Amino acid sequence: MQPHYPKVQVVEPVIGPVNAKCRVPGSKSVSNRALVLAALGASRGPCELSGLLHSEDTEVMVESLEKLGWELEADWANARAKLSLVGKRESSEYTIPFEKADLYVANSGTTMRFLAAMCSLGHGVYRLDGVERMRERPLGDLIEALSLAGAIVECEGRAGCPPILIRANGWKGHKLLVGGGVSSQFLSGLLLAAPFADLDVEIETTGTLVSEPYIDMTVRMVRDWGGIIEQLSPGKFKIPKQDTFQLAKYDIEPDASAATYFWAIAAITGGEVFVPGLGTGSLQGDVGFVDCLAQMGCQVSHEVDGIRVRGGKLHGIHVDMNAISDTVMTLAAVALFAEGPTRIERVGHIRHKETDRLRAVANELGRLGAKVEELEDGIVIHPGPLKAARVQTYKDHRMAMSLALVGLRLPGLEIDDPGCVAKTYPWFWRDLDKALRSTNN
Repeated sequence: MQPHYPKVQVVEPVIGPVNAKCRVPGSKSVSNRALVLAALGASRGPCELSGLLHSEDTEVMVESLEKLGWELEADWANARAKLSLVGKRESSEYTIPFEKADLYVANSGTTMRFLAAMCSLGHGVYRLDGVERMRERPLGDLIEALSLAGAIVECEGRAGCPPILIRANGWKGHKLLVGGGVSSQFLSGLLLAAPFADLDVEIETTGTLVSEPYIDMTVRMVRDWGGIIEQLSPGKFKIPKQDTFQLAKYDIEPDASAATYFWAIAAITGGEVFVPGLGTGSLQGDVGFVDCLAQMGCQVSHEVDGIRVRGGKLHGIHVDMNAISDTVMTLAAVALFAEGPTRIERVGHIRHKETDRLRAVANELGRLGAKVEELEDGIVIHPGPLKAARVQTYKDHRMAMSLALVGLRLPGLEIDDPGCVAKTYPWFWRDLDKALRSTNN
């Protein structure tokens, strides 16, 4: 059962520091990669996933995989799923079971990009579409790479954007080039698909690669499944033809991006928050957000079973967040309560997310009275007196969750369309309330 959301969420300020142990759901990034790998490996046996995130992004991935011919038994209440390929399919000898599918991904960029790469392995015609904002999000670099692989990709509307029609006949190209400056998900999608191509493949990125930790995550997960990826040099990979690729069980770790909102609570309130399940071996680069908090004056403890953050006197920092760009808005919220400005750089690619996140942050923090400088590839936040307002979320889950943090110290903050959190964290408001009411260490 999904939660009910009001039209406007009122955030009540807290008095004093918050001390809490906060559990967050499974990682969206790991969940969608695991679903892809479990599906592609299913011809060699079923795979059981535990810790699977239940959100809009994972629901559209599951629905799309079912339309492509896989069978999935989901126990969302217990965060588990079993994915298999059972019985005769229309094209069971092929990597993609069905020869035709019409797939809808809502506003899940991860799903769009991963499925496009997956479908190019098939033998048939596949159409991928999403919400209006998805039709504005660029796919050109990935389309060019898929064309080199042998697929024929047609954009039905705006050039280089969804909806796209993929006519696939398996991969034929051995050497693929893909631009890395818009999204690391283009390369990740290709790396997830490449072990299932019936040939040796080399993939090389052009330009500066953004969000590199997500590529590391992809490579590690492919190897967990038994796949072989050789990194020849930075941005260049060799994936040999492979005959065995399957994993019976996989446990998905908690979402580090979701955890940042709770670590930020410790920073903003001067309290202490512990998030379990994200130890030193985490797949997710976004655990690096706590390093930003440490630079701002917090104490960070990396423990065996999680990460603890203790708030301190905050001061502004100058930081490159290219590698952890999903956490930019969280840091922007914290920066409002620091002494001195905070400058965030090399994150211009987040203009192509669920919304133009740099413009959205500048608009909404400005609505609250903050002085904000919007840069081409970053933002500068100057702390100062704030005023209550109703802020907009732009249908962007991370805008809603980040802006909620400001309300912990600003009475009268209201958040429009709080239900947009369903994209990756449906129970965020419940968990936030639980954390604010908790006194556990």
